[in-house]
Amino acid sequence: MAIRVALHHQTAYRFDRPVGVSPHVIRLRPAPHARTPIHAYSLKIEPAGKYFINWMQDPFGNFQARLVFPEKVRELGITVDLVAEMTVINPFDFFVESYAEKYPFTYEPTLFRELTPYLEIQESGPLLNEWLNGVDRTPKTIVDFLVDLNQRLSQDIGYIIRMEPGVQTCEETLGKRSGSCRDTGWLLVQILRHLGLAARFVSGYLIQLTADVKALDGPSGTEVDFTDLHAWAEVFVPGAGWIGLDPTSGLFAGEGHIPLACTPTPPSAAPVTGYTDKCETEFGFDMKVTRIHEDPRVTKPYTEEQWQAIETLGYLVDKQLHTDDVRLTMGGEPTFVSIDDMDGAEWTTAAIGPTKRKLAGRLLKKLRDRFAPYGFLHYSQGKWYPGESLPRWALSCYWRSDDLPLWHDPRWIADDETPQGYGPDQARAFIAELTRRLGVETNHIIPGYEDVYYYLWKERTLPVNVDPLKYDLKDDEERRRLAILLERGLNTITGYALPIRWHYAPDGERWMSGPWALRREHLYLIPGDSPMGYRLPLAALPWVGETDREVPHPQSLFEFRTALGDTHGEVMRRYSAFLQGRGAAPRGDFQEQPTAEADTSPVIHTALCVEPREGHIYIFMPPLGQLEHYLDLLACVEQTAADLEMPVLVEGYAPPSDWRLRKFAVTPDPGVIEVNIHPARDWNELKHNVEGLYEDARQSRLGTEKFMLDGRHTGTGGGNHVTLGGATPSDSPFLRRPEVLRSLITYWQH
Repeated sequence: MAIRVALHHQTAYRFDRPVGVSPHVIRLRPAPHARTPIHAYSLKIEPAGKYFINWMQDPFGNFQARLVFPEKVRELGITVDLVAEMTVINPFDFFVESYAEKYPFTYEPTLFRELTPYLEIQESGPLLNEWLNGVDRTPKTIVDFLVDLNQRLSQDIGYIIRMEPGVQTCEETLGKRSGSCRDTGWLLVQILRHLGLAARFVSGYLIQLTADVKALDGPSGTEVDFTDLHAWAEVFVPGAGWIGLDPTSGLFAGEGHIPLACTPTPPSAAPVTGYTDKCETEFGFDMKVTRIHEDPRVTKPYTEEQWQAIETLGYLVDKQLHTDDVRLTMGGEPTFVSIDDMDGAEWTTAAIGPTKRKLAGRLLKKLRDRFAPYGFLHYSQGKWYPGESLPRWALSCYWRSDDLPLWHDPRWIADDETPQGYGPDQARAFIAELTRRLGVETNHIIPGYEDVYYYLWKERTLPVNVDPLKYDLKDDEERRRLAILLERGLNTITGYALPIRWHYAPDGERWMSGPWALRREHLYLIPGDSPMGYRLPLAALPWVGETDREVPHPQSLFEFRTALGDTHGEVMRRYSAFLQGRGAAPRGDFQEQPTAEADTSPVIHTALCVEPREGHIYIFMPPLGQLEHYLDLLACVEQTAADLEMPVLVEGYAPPSDWRLRKFAVTPDPGVIEVNIHPARDWNELKHNVEGLYEDARQSRLGTEKFMLDGRHTGTGGGNHVTLGGATPSDSPFLRRPEVLRSLITYWQH
């Protein structure tokens, strides 16, 4: 994925009269060891036909053109044009002789004699010696030594543009703590020679292209494509050869550094050497770089012209779909990997890992802020594949299709990365206040505990030389779980459950609660480390026949639905009525123990749970058949959180499928994070969704590219599915016209 550029460099001198011109030496041809591929090169001298030119190589192997002017001239123009391929170059792609792997080392005798001009120390002032005294000379790899040295000099000397001719002495540069590129380049040459390393001064071109995407860390580089004459240093490392070090940036020389002349001293590397008779001179200078070819790449897959054509086609397709009443919606499932750890197991093969959940959470919140600022976040369990001990997590965001607020104040959605320090006391206060919003009795709230007898038995089965309170990441999940529970205390309340369901009654619909009758003295949870709501011992509740059991059945997706009302307003009115004594008053204290015998109350098999976990308050939503009931319960949760100023995290069952609610989800897959983006109805919405998603993913340090061992680009390895359908099942073009689905699949296959 190379970028081919054309570099244009023009220097012009105009004299006030015809003048004699001495022989000139031009050092503006890329050096033989330049690593950047040069596909074309030309040198044009003006006035044409008024000179003789001879190409040669100097004693150091640099190309140079010697110009002789037999007649006086009124102008002198030097124009260089070259075409370079900006193939990415790894500056560390070299091997080192074994004796030179660590600094300090001594060159072999023969090599030392050959490098004599590059080892000559020409400056040794007090400031230079003081700087050298600060160099760490303890043995370390030569690469680390050079990196540290180059970066330190870059930090100590500020870069300035200096128009005066010549090169500052090392003492001047260190005294001023600033200099041009040629000043710091020469300073680095002398520093390296003092340290026993052969070094030479380099004059060359520097090409800097604006980045496709701004950097997340540090400066993004130039805002426009740019080229200029530049200077740096090269150091000779046995086995590796000459290695370029740019003290201006603190980096090793890469594909943008094109050496022209490399010599022991700066004068021998000057781009142009010569003189004229005394005269008045007008000087002109022009340098520019132009992209002439770019291969498509991940960060810039299309040219501007191609993108405009895609835009035009998108609007044309939109118009045709609207004319034909197709009602098509389109979503997708793009995948992302960490830009900081592309080779980790969680970003190559594993579905779950140490950082994937954290990065997914950050992306979820950014997408919520962009697409659904008044939506609510839902943390749940997702897919469960054979061989995996637990279901994977799934992070979702829901919001109303009519864009009215679903969750009014994002302050009461907790930040899952910042523990609030909440425990059982806060959970108890929350669920007690929540019952007031729901209009149910508090004496049906029941605390849940871990099964003390099961875990005491597990403790006794451990080897005698294993401390059950200690574990590490290499232990199996069962041992880790046991150690955490024993450390917390088996008698500690895990959370609180409130049996609840929606009650249809002649006198009006409302929330209904009831007691749980269990044989054991407490509500003991099923062993495990999933959220409390997934571990309720529902099988231990009094038996109820299938025909008598109330099961929340989801509505048909084809069933007509009215517009959603003001759920928050309804909850507030109900709560106000309760406070004024017109509502059913909750009564009694918590049900600290299950009832020993079943009573005449109907058995409720669904429960809302409030669980303090990892310093947060988690609200486990029960399964509900209608969206209106779910949103009513959600509004009660938010208003309770606001009253208590206690941010919460919502987990458990998701809202029933309903076209009046939109969602996106962030889930793990082997080696990637997958985003199930919400469907778009037209081209503009699709652009907004995709561009916003990829920008937020990048800001979350997630990328869409990986690299093979040889440096080639490859995809993330995920599914990257495209989803097609309709806003509702009855709108889906594939259900309205099934033959379209058959045609689409056949076309895709062929």
